[in-house]
Amino acid sequence: MIEYRPLRIALLGAGSVGSQVAKLILENKAELAARVGAELELAGVFVRDKKASRDYEIPAELLTTDSDSLILGADIVIEVMGGIEPARTLILQALNSGSDVITANKALLANHGTELFDAAEQVGAQLYFEAAVAGAIPIIRPLRESLAGDKVKRIMGIVNGSTNFILDRMDSAGLTLEQAMAEATNLGYLEADPALDVEGYDAAQKAAILASLAFHTEVPLEKVYREGITKITREQMAAAKRDGYVIKLLAICEAIPADELGGEAGISVRVYPAMVPLEHPLASVRGSFNAVFVEAEAAGSLMFYGAGAGGIQTASAVMGDLVSAAKRHVAGGPGLADSVHADLEVLSISRVKTRYQITLEVSDQPGVLAQIANVFAKHNVSIETVEQSAKMIEAETVAWLEIGTHQASDKDLAAVVAELSSSESVERITSVIRVEGE
Repeated sequence: MIEYRPLRIALLGAGSVGSQVAKLILENKAELAARVGAELELAGVFVRDKKASRDYEIPAELLTTDSDSLILGADIVIEVMGGIEPARTLILQALNSGSDVITANKALLANHGTELFDAAEQVGAQLYFEAAVAGAIPIIRPLRESLAGDKVKRIMGIVNGSTNFILDRMDSAGLTLEQAMAEATNLGYLEADPALDVEGYDAAQKAAILASLAFHTEVPLEKVYREGITKITREQMAAAKRDGYVIKLLAICEAIPADELGGEAGISVRVYPAMVPLEHPLASVRGSFNAVFVEAEAAGSLMFYGAGAGGIQTASAVMGDLVSAAKRHVAGGPGLADSVHADLEVLSISRVKTRYQITLEVSDQPGVLAQIANVFAKHNVSIETVEQSAKMIEAETVAWLEIGTHQASDKDLAAVVAELSSSESVERITSVIRVEGE
């Protein structure tokens, strides 16, 4: 028997996610009440335009353009509007009024997370955000709760479904980047501004959130190293496949130990395309799906996989947070603040060590390979493999070198690339790509 008073839920936004959240609350009312121990009453839905068409026809009497009254009368506020403003102002208003807040807004959390968490802590409210990273995949709660007593060493994930779809089509169908982007656009996978996806901005925002949870450290978005996929070619994809790899856009967060040169310990948070061995679990993530691979000291290797986007999938994550928030109300007690006690330094990309694959177009003359090998040795980058091929271009023989390195620092590899770029023996550096997951 349910004895607790009804909990009033305010929903901010009624787009593809918001309309699905409204549908789930309204259609599953009895079941949700049984799970929570209190009735969940959808008090209203804040929208800019009451007459706009929606995926789910929300009852007209629930739609409102008065956000102030809706928020002030709510126990729990769900924000699925997106963007920075007015979402930031509305969430702060809700938290300052004592309401718990659920958000799917990765951009807002990446840019203003500290401000929002501080506001929640001051009044004993709770900020939930499972839907902000990787859609329906439950990754925030495991990092926030399940692994809170463990020590996370590394997170490596595919957290942007749009770019994974594009790269997968380039790999499986031999499409160019432009052709694959056109397919993604037609399917509605890309943001209105495609650069948010293909230049890695979306993935960087999610990486900042994951790193802050995993390493209990505030991670400013500007300290996340970012490269997109716009320089990846069909030829690179084919070469990777030939060598037993697939190229994926990865978000990587890892603990970096102190080095022998006096560099202090810290964390690295970065996003870039990388070659992943076909036997690695992330290599098999196809289409627009997401996956996050976590390595923890005690738990070992964990994999979280599923749909990374979509209205109903993201709504599922929102509803999980709603049940958690409602149960907290019924049980009583203040919200729990997120731990940022570690205050680790977010290190430059120059401190990162990984393997690299470099492809060069060089003069087909005796001694060129030795000259190039000397450049690598000079900057402490050890060569592991070399493949050479030749082609006639305008009656001149041009050689291609594909060089795989042992693990090297980004700083040393950058010095190699800089010197090779100015070498008379090197016609062109056609590709420099990292290798991860080995």
